[in-house]
Amino acid sequence: MVIIESYPAAVILCLITMICWGSWANTMKLTGKHWFFQLYYWDYSLGVLIFSLLLAFTLGSHGTGGRPFLEDLSQAESKNLGYALLAGTIFNLSNVLLVTVIDIAGMAIAFPIGVGLALVLGVISGYISKPLGNPSILFTGLACIVAAIILDGMAYSKIPSQGKKSIMKGIVLSILTGIFMGFFYPLLVNSISSTFVVPEAGKLTPYTAIVFFSAGLMASSFLWNYYLMRKPLTGPVISGKDYFTNGTRKDHLVGILGGLIWCLGFSLMTLAAEKAGTAISYGLGQGATMIAVLWGVLVWKEFKRAPSSVNKWLVIMFILYLLGLSLIIIAKQY
Repeated sequence: MVIIESYPAAVILCLITMICWGSWANTMKLTGKHWFFQLYYWDYSLGVLIFSLLLAFTLGSHGTGGRPFLEDLSQAESKNLGYALLAGTIFNLSNVLLVTVIDIAGMAIAFPIGVGLALVLGVISGYISKPLGNPSILFTGLACIVAAIILDGMAYSKIPSQGKKSIMKGIVLSILTGIFMGFFYPLLVNSISSTFVVPEAGKLTPYTAIVFFSAGLMASSFLWNYYLMRKPLTGPVISGKDYFTNGTRKDHLVGILGGLIWCLGFSLMTLAAEKAGTAISYGLGQGATMIAVLWGVLVWKEFKRAPSSVNKWLVIMFILYLLGLSLIIIAKQY
């Protein structure tokens, strides 16, 4: 299988993850008004699974190191396959909540609060499981990101078009998103061999783990996403028939594209973890918040109704996020 050989290459892949994870949600906004986010999510889930299988039978089955995908699958212990499936299931709950918040409040709110909190929890748990990097620098970076999350929540509360009930719903759902999203990654890491060149017996290579994670995501959509169709937190009740009758070819393809983009970023982050460390690779990947806020503020104009004073808060938020991410990167060097 193809393996990442150096720390600089791992950081570059994590930065690509940041772009992918900060941009995939744009595809949801490109669908028609008749295409509710729950319907979009079926195609997104399918796109994630398709990409994971393509990756496993290409890069995961060729190369000089590790075990080919099918060989790795045949020797994997069931508990490690279960960890990867469970990680996908837990992540999917957080991600369904994330797209709900995007629908209610927009990308510029969902990502800083939800994904930002997940970044903090994920880096902490990742550092506990694999303590790479200077802790003082690493956790100072996390403190900057926490401050940025608080500023974004304050900015959101100043948008006059939002009622207090809508503001609280968006913030509470974002916090729940972050909590669930922050704890899926340690489960996934626990299923993967700590060394990729000569993988541990019974453990998974990253390619196999990505496939089972994606399978857990797809399967649990029939639980989490179907529940939100029948008991929506926003919008009307949706039936399964709507998926087949209301969508255009473009709607379906855009949703699959969103899943492909997300899974590309997820795969690169997982492959980079051996050289960068799980805390740093996950932390950089979740820096997608900055990208998502740029899309939300500059392209989708999600803060256009906010008073001009909020712009200063958003600038400070960007600075704090950049500083926090920079500290996470250099923490490995000390």
